[in-house]
Amino acid sequence: MLPSFRSLSIAAVFSLGTLLHAADNPFIGRWALTIPGGGAGWLGVESKDGALSSSVLWGGGSVVPTTSTKVEGDTLIVTREQKNKEGKLATIETITAKAEGEALKLTTSRKNAEGKEVGKAQDFSGKRIADVPPAPDLAKVKYGAPIQLLNGKDLTGWRLLNEGADNGWSVVDGVLENRVVKAKDKHFGNLRTDAEFEDFNLKTEVRTLEGSNSGIYLRGIYEVQVMESFGKPLDSHHMGALYSRITPSVAAEKPLGEWQTLDITLVDRHLTVILNGKTIIDNAPVLGCTGGAMSSDEFKPGPIYLQGDHTNVDYRNMVLTPVVK
Repeated sequence: MLPSFRSLSIAAVFSLGTLLHAADNPFIGRWALTIPGGGAGWLGVESKDGALSSSVLWGGGSVVPTTSTKVEGDTLIVTREQKNKEGKLATIETITAKAEGEALKLTTSRKNAEGKEVGKAQDFSGKRIADVPPAPDLAKVKYGAPIQLLNGKDLTGWRLLNEGADNGWSVVDGVLENRVVKAKDKHFGNLRTDAEFEDFNLKTEVRTLEGSNSGIYLRGIYEVQVMESFGKPLDSHHMGALYSRITPSVAAEKPLGEWQTLDITLVDRHLTVILNGKTIIDNAPVLGCTGGAMSSDEFKPGPIYLQGDHTNVDYRNMVLTPVVK
């Protein structure tokens, strides 16, 4: 399959920006962050027409644009405003960074709308992400033997990502079900494979229920969204999207309660998603981790993990076929 023009354009912007500006601005590019507390984050810094801009991912949620980006001396200064439920300014976060070769040393601090410090400043770190390679020729990719991830009987080969969480996962009549109870004292967990993988093709069937909001994390880093979005406009948060990063090219969802097929290929940091027989992401470059990632390190093996802390969802017939290098 050929990479889409849109996907090539995104990658080209980052690569061209890096080539043109890295020599005089060491902050241009994409950075894998380990944020305070150890979570996964991401920072992308661009220069266009002489002006800097940036986007950030902070643990969970989406990649979002920042309010301002500038360099003073040897320091990058990024600010982002956070609003409350009423849409009023709640806090202003300032992230400062100094580059040391391919690493960043960063500090984050916050002030409220009145300009008073909120909490203490925290240090954290970042590492430059290598440029995304050219799109692979998927017709030439070699695969090993298929691996059945679901045995249709029990949870053998799987475990909770957080062993202290409530477990809503069970196998019923050959179907892996997640059933969540909404209660203040309940915190349901995500489910991961014991095994870890590098590049692969993953085929599965999923059935969304009313209000379903789940996801399939590839190598524990990239979330392919699973949700009930039939009949809704295209969005990077809907079924089959790479969450908040890549919007499906066409809507291919089936109605609520019907089994749907997902055919997902991850090779050389390029993603293809075929939903119900339609290619909705076509060998597109992946520019960084997504919200909820186990790690921001895109270059190590990781598990398949299924988001289970939100709502009910069903899976069956999950087969992973690893790429043979």
